[in-house]
Amino acid sequence: MGLTLNSTAFRAWTQLCAEALSVARAEIDALNVFPVPDGDTGTNAYLTFVSGADAVNALPRGTELPDLVKAYVDGLLTGAKGNTGVILSQLVRACFSDLDLASTVTASDIAASFVAAADAAYAAVGVPVEGTILTVARAAAVGATEAAEAGIDGRTVFGKAANSARVALARTPEQMELLARAGVVDAGGRALVVVLDATEQALTGRVPEKVSAPVPVPVLVPGDDLSADGPSYEVMYLLDADDDAIPELRAKLLPLGDSLVVVGGDRLWNIHVHVDDVGAAVEAGIAAGRPYRITVTHFADQIAQRPKGGRVVIAATTGAGLTALCEEAGALPLEFTREAPLTVAAMSASLKNSGADEIIVLPNNYRYIGQFEAAAQAARQDGIRVAVIPTTAQVQGLAALAVHDPGLGYDEVVVAMSSAAAHTQHGAVTIATEPGMTMVGPCKPGDVLGVIAGDFAVVGNDVFDVTVEVLDRILSPGGEMVTVVLGEGGADGVGAHLTEHLRQARPDVDLVVYDGGQENYPLFIAVE
Repeated sequence: MGLTLNSTAFRAWTQLCAEALSVARAEIDALNVFPVPDGDTGTNAYLTFVSGADAVNALPRGTELPDLVKAYVDGLLTGAKGNTGVILSQLVRACFSDLDLASTVTASDIAASFVAAADAAYAAVGVPVEGTILTVARAAAVGATEAAEAGIDGRTVFGKAANSARVALARTPEQMELLARAGVVDAGGRALVVVLDATEQALTGRVPEKVSAPVPVPVLVPGDDLSADGPSYEVMYLLDADDDAIPELRAKLLPLGDSLVVVGGDRLWNIHVHVDDVGAAVEAGIAAGRPYRITVTHFADQIAQRPKGGRVVIAATTGAGLTALCEEAGALPLEFTREAPLTVAAMSASLKNSGADEIIVLPNNYRYIGQFEAAAQAARQDGIRVAVIPTTAQVQGLAALAVHDPGLGYDEVVVAMSSAAAHTQHGAVTIATEPGMTMVGPCKPGDVLGVIAGDFAVVGNDVFDVTVEVLDRILSPGGEMVTVVLGEGGADGVGAHLTEHLRQARPDVDLVVYDGGQENYPLFIAVE
């Protein structure tokens, strides 16, 4: 049984891969000991796949599948970051170049594409090393081939390939002494497994189990060079050159250092190499064609800029679902309920026990902002950088977490997260438990109350009607995404109800519904 590819599924897959790498990137960064222990493999893989997804998103709906695929592989190539990002871009490029997108894809076709991808990745690397992403890619190809030869259907072939990759990843420490000493699997291989797992999930709905847990990697003390026997600089550039100029370019770059990867074709190439002589690496590109978007990274400076204790985001959460969402986004949750509110002592302990040198706090409740600031003051006296972003709602915290990028500098991240929180319009729905007076008049027990920006702004008797009124008030013309978080007592069918409402009123807006499990508020609503 073959697979029929289509534009809608392809778009969704590109997003799923980027999202999966977003969740796993901190773990992958922590595994990064080869070829350079600079702790950025996960971030580089994530940024590479975001570049591909962005290229697809830039094309209008209705774009044909071949054009989407071309934009995607070119986006991966031009946006590839680091050694792993470049190799991943080549794997995807070679995989799709071997598929006939206009016909049904058979199990044999899929297996052949995996083989072509592995071959292309090995060919792109100057000196292939086993126990790396290359080994994992080859194992996936072998698994896919064996499955196809056994007569298994196309979807299952992907699952077999992904499983073979997971097994190979677990064995990488047996193939490289450096990994064995550090007690980690290969970071690049882990990134490839995440992509394969996301693909299997897209095709089958199954969520494969993780292979490895995060393992901290010691931060090196920078000196004049990264190490006594390793190059000091990473040089990357895009190159406009004829294909026949590439062999000579490889020959010139190979003696200059290590980690040489050259990928691309049709006059678009991505060059990656670790060297001591930056000028010679660039001059080789000039001799071959026109290098552009040249980036040079000094490894020792990069490591020196990274805080020794790392960075952590602490988020105050209420409800098991919201806690889980924050954990999935990489935050350290600090749970509270009406019966067990947070104390300054608990806040101070969370800052102290995090072990981080950089901390970002999301109070997610107006009562906790000042208390977290007091705890932060004490932590700052110990030399810890702490930023308290004044989020007053859980959904503001989720919006801030969505833009947190471990690969960016602390100040830049704080600004981005603060901006995301501030630009998130938020509301909620709750049920009155006693008589009272609101800004729009009196309410009695059992009334449905709509909250906008912290104030009771709607009084009604139907959850759906009040929810829609709150949504319509906070949904600006520029709003693109509505997030609804269901709490205890959340009305059944609210997702379908709001989907139908938005389909008629704002078909340009996407809707996401989460199960938050928060008490007191059946619904939290956010507009971004």
